[in-house]
Amino acid sequence: MAVTWFIVDRVGFDFAALGDLGAEAWIPDPLLFAAASFLLLAAYFLSASVWGLIVRELGGPAIPAHESVRLFMIANLGRYVPGKVWQIAGLAALAKGRGVPALTATGAAVLGQGIALIAASMVGMGAFLSGPEHFRRWGIIGSIIVGTLIVLVSIPRVFAWLARLWFKLTRTETQGALGSLHSIRWLGLYVLSWLMYGGAFWVLSRSLGMDGGLVPVGSAFAAAYVLGYAMIFAPAGLGPREGFLILFLTPHLGATSAGVIAVVARLWTTLIELVPAGLFWINHVAIDRGPVPDAPPRGGS
Repeated sequence: MAVTWFIVDRVGFDFAALGDLGAEAWIPDPLLFAAASFLLLAAYFLSASVWGLIVRELGGPAIPAHESVRLFMIANLGRYVPGKVWQIAGLAALAKGRGVPALTATGAAVLGQGIALIAASMVGMGAFLSGPEHFRRWGIIGSIIVGTLIVLVSIPRVFAWLARLWFKLTRTETQGALGSLHSIRWLGLYVLSWLMYGGAFWVLSRSLGMDGGLVPVGSAFAAAYVLGYAMIFAPAGLGPREGFLILFLTPHLGATSAGVIAVVARLWTTLIELVPAGLFWINHVAIDRGPVPDAPPRGGS
């Protein structure tokens, strides 16, 4: 929480101002809210499908897209526990029950996580480049770093070395020949998913009557995610992510509106993530239990 307080203090945000707002400031337009929610859910599903693709290209079994989505969404429940390992551990356990070796499932999740962070950073650079002058300087530096990473992951041997380094840093490992992977295709798919995440967030802001531009508002969502992810002590980036959202959005929406959308976005993303995950979990338990066998007949005539 100290990080969050520091950030919002820097932009002069007043928490008391949120309490003075009328109910209309918190109630979104139903149609735009539904559109934003649909787009966010589609982005979740795309990310899940990319994980299934990586599993297959690491040498694991082909997982149908609907099955990848179900396993991935259930495992996402682990994001709400402090630490970054529970989501990956849960995914490995769930996938093992579907014939995916634990190392392959874990490796695909960790590898996908690293590439998704690069994709989110690419999209998130817009928050810096469209912000005040001191933001733009960091945006130029960040763009050079991200651009260099993109070039490096496009070289098979270098990507293999970076992947092994990433596995070492995250204390995981995988199976499969890393040198022959389709890293640029994975990156492109994750960029698409992050464009969808950002677009969904922008539509959400429009549903609340905010008129910020697509690039500064949508990219702020990606930038805040990456920076919130770096705060490993915060489950699902809770607190720091909202602080960074307020920081990036205040120049475009004003501090109070930035605070409103930060709070609403947390409730919105949690709802859109947890409700489907809960339904998938109920379905998963029902499948694992299977039909109850008929009781054998008692005795004979």
